Amino acid sequence: MNLSKVKLVVTDMDGTLLNSKHQVSPEFFKLFNKMTDHGVLFVAASGRPHYSITQKLNGIKNDIIIVSENGGLVSKRDETLLSTPIKTDKLSEITALIDSLENAHPVFCGKTKAFITKNSTALSDVLTEYYPSFQIIENIDEINEDIYKVSLYHEENSEKHIYPHVKHLEAHFKVKTSARHWVDISDNLANKGHAIKLLQDSYQISAEETMVFGDYHNDIEMLKQGYFSYAMKNAHEVVKQTARFETKTNDEFGVEHILQKLIIDKEEKIKIP
Repeated sequence: MNLSKVKLVVTDMDGTLLNSKHQVSPEFFKLFNKMTDHGVLFVAASGRPHYSITQKLNGIKNDIIIVSENGGLVSKRDETLLSTPIKTDKLSEITALIDSLENAHPVFCGKTKAFITKNSTALSDVLTEYYPSFQIIENIDEINEDIYKVSLYHEENSEKHIYPHVKHLEAHFKVKTSARHWVDISDNLANKGHAIKLLQDSYQISAEETMVFGDYHNDIEMLKQGYFSYAMKNAHEVVKQTARFETKTNDEFGVEHILQKLIIDKEEKIKIP
C-alpha cells in the first residue's frame, strides 16, 4: 500500500491520538513537522471543545485545522470556517428530556467554556480533563453563548444507560456515543464527516488523498470521507467494521505507526526519478 498521495491527515483525539493518560506523544510532533515539510494538511477532529484541543496541541495550534464539538465548530487560527450550534428552542427541548433521566449529568458546550448544573459539581475532576473551562449554572437561561453540543455523562456506561432514552432524538439531532461514559447531542449537520467534506472541497482534496483515524461512534462519518481510514485496535467494533484498515492501539502509538509509513512513502517518491 502506497501512502505517498495522501494530502490530508485527520485524527480523533481521545482513544486515538491521545494515549490512555490523555497525552500526545513527543514522536507525533516530530512526525507532524515532517508531514508539514511534505505539504500534508493536518486536522484534529474531536468531541472536545476548541480550547481543550489547543491545550493538547499548543505547540502546533496555529499550523493545523481544528474540528471541535464533533464537527459543530471548525477553526483555523482565529478564523471560523464552520459554525453549527444547536438552535435555542431545540436546546430547551433537549433539556426537558435530560431532566427526566436518572444519573445523566449534562454538559452544555459553548465556544469559550462549558456550563454544568449544580447537580454535576461532583464530576468537576472528570470535567476538568475534557472541559478545562466551565461555569456552574442553575438553569440554561444563564447561558450567554451558542451551544454546539450537549454531552451527557454516566458514571457506569452511557451506551447502556443513556443512549436508549435519547435515541429517538436522532430524527432531528445527531446523537452519538463518543466514549464509554459519554453521549453527545448536537445539530444534525454537526458531525465530523460533514466538517471534513467541507475541508476537502475547500482545499480540493479527494477521499483517495485523505487519511483518517478514529475509535468511536462519533468518528464513523469522517472515516467514510477517507480512503485510508484506520480504526484503532482499541476501537469500538462498529468503527472497525466501518474503517478500511486497522492500526495499533492508542497506547501503542497506532497513529504514529501509520504516519511513519506515510513519511517513508513520501520520501521514497521524491527519490524516484
